[in-house]
Amino acid sequence: MENHMPLIWMLLCLFLRPSWTQNPAPEGVLNCCEGDVLFLLDSSGSVSSYEHSRMLAFLSELLLPFSLGEDQVRVGLLQVGTKPRLEFGFDTFTTQSGLQGALKNTKPLRGDTNTVEALKMAKERVLRPGVAGGTREGLPRVLVWLTDGVKPGDVIGPMAELREEGVAVLVVSTGHGNYLVLREVVSPPVEEHLYFVDIDDMSIITEDLRNAIIEIIRAERITVRDVSTNAATLQWRPVLSGLTGHYEIRFGPAPGGTGGGGTAGTGTSPSISGTQYQRITQSADSSTARLTGLKPDTTYTATLTPESNEQAFNALSVSFTTKPEVLSPATVAISDSSATSVRVSWGPIQPDKVTSYYIEYSALPRGKLNAVTVSRTQNSTLLRNLQPDTTYLVTVTARHASGKEKAMSVKVCTQEVTPALADLQLTTVGSDSVQVDWKGDVDGLRGYWLTWEGQQNALPGQRSSLYLPPDSLSTRLTHLPPLARVCVSPIYRTARGEGLCCTAQFHSDAFAYGYQS
Repeated sequence: MENHMPLIWMLLCLFLRPSWTQNPAPEGVLNCCEGDVLFLLDSSGSVSSYEHSRMLAFLSELLLPFSLGEDQVRVGLLQVGTKPRLEFGFDTFTTQSGLQGALKNTKPLRGDTNTVEALKMAKERVLRPGVAGGTREGLPRVLVWLTDGVKPGDVIGPMAELREEGVAVLVVSTGHGNYLVLREVVSPPVEEHLYFVDIDDMSIITEDLRNAIIEIIRAERITVRDVSTNAATLQWRPVLSGLTGHYEIRFGPAPGGTGGGGTAGTGTSPSISGTQYQRITQSADSSTARLTGLKPDTTYTATLTPESNEQAFNALSVSFTTKPEVLSPATVAISDSSATSVRVSWGPIQPDKVTSYYIEYSALPRGKLNAVTVSRTQNSTLLRNLQPDTTYLVTVTARHASGKEKAMSVKVCTQEVTPALADLQLTTVGSDSVQVDWKGDVDGLRGYWLTWEGQQNALPGQRSSLYLPPDSLSTRLTHLPPLARVCVSPIYRTARGEGLCCTAQFHSDAFAYGYQS
């Protein structure tokens, strides 16, 4: 008998060894949910090493199917002992490999079952939205308490406070704990959120507990984006990913037809007026659908029904209002501006809705009102015979077939008239000086700009410029280099007019020379 004892102990150890073999992830669950789940694990001295490892193996199998991440499911683990310890918080793991490795390496704390202190830590640090490492605003929060039921302490009050703050509480007891206490701490319905199971049979409740968590954190919502006058895009979480099936989408005008819009919900299909609805289907891996052919400024209701023989899903609904029709003119632009004309353009072109365009224009502040009418297919017109350097108010009015009129006004400035210099003459005076004479004296003149520079055997940078007042018609330049080029340009309020240039020639028989325009 003694010779067989080592073999018996080896077999017993193999039998008692916790199994970390994980079943394949259930299909269709990975993208279903969004929320924060905190596991409160009894790790005190009343829990044996074997029981502790079985609980961790249970958590590993329970959590394996879920997609982890900021926009998915986040998991935290808080162990109960004399001094409770947060093994990892919600922002620690975003992959299953990291989470599974952490569960395998988690060691028990031992000591007293200080559940009350652990619940205080959970409430103040872990399950509180908005704090560092806490839960996310607006998403479901779940507390799953795994206990052997031995002396949990006065947990009824702390658990009630968590439930009042919106935390869903579920309990798994592996011992013969006080049923009345545990029944009172869980969130209703009790039959779905309270489990009593032997430590070696925990796998029996894995699917039921997982489904209970999913019901709380399932992201059953549908949103609408990119709404225009005649189209909108539906977006949803791909709950059918990995399953066989499809999405059925029905949409049509809501009762009343206009107003409201922008709300989303779940549950039974909303009412769609009459038989005006349209129906489209999308594949199981889809998460968006474009709805087209909508009417402007109309409230629509859309229902999304995930259809699958493998799993049941709720129908989702949303209402939205399309944007009002953009009536022409929505934009008015100015181009090709000159001293006496300007081109006015507008859009959008709507020849099926507009009968004609009426353009009014007058000089500000109190100029004569002028008008022109153009056809419905025309999107621009050239306004002529305008006053130079003048601000005009231009109004484009579309006359719609419905009897409506829409107008849009813009201000436009015609360009200033900038006449060129009429005449320029140079007369040599000595060997290096010239007398410069020109003709100008026009309305709006602000002065003259005179420049000269050497062209032959001149030093680099030998250039000069000079401003002269508007009443100046001549000046004398001295110390010019040979073949100096002299230019005079008229200056106006908004621009410089075209100038004239002459070359100064110095030789023994100097004579008057110049350029006549």
